[in-house]
Amino acid sequence: MADTTLVNGQITDAVTQANVKVLADAPAQALGNLYQVAGHSTGLGIQTATANQQNMNTIDTGVTAQSINLLYTMPIAAGARGTNEIFSGNAVAETIAQLKATLASFPG
Repeated sequence: MADTTLVNGQITDAVTQANVKVLADAPAQALGNLYQVAGHSTGLGIQTATANQQNMNTIDTGVTAQSINLLYTMPIAAGARGTNEIFSGNAVAETIAQLKATLASFPG
């Protein structure tokens, strides 16, 4: 029991024990708060990643639609010119074109 004072010894013991309990519980409460904050932060990070993924899917859909639209509206002459530029200067393609022209010159 505590030393003799003007206050009853049982009261001082009760207050001391309450203070000891508060001090003993502090590390557990601090870790509990830490785990809650870490869990909340992780959840927010996952939500942000999911939202970004959904937004990128929306953007990708728009880009794909615009690309297909561009392909459908491209003039045929520009496509032929592009193909010609790809094959010109290509030795294999020129040889195949010469063989095709030679075969076309034969009757029959």
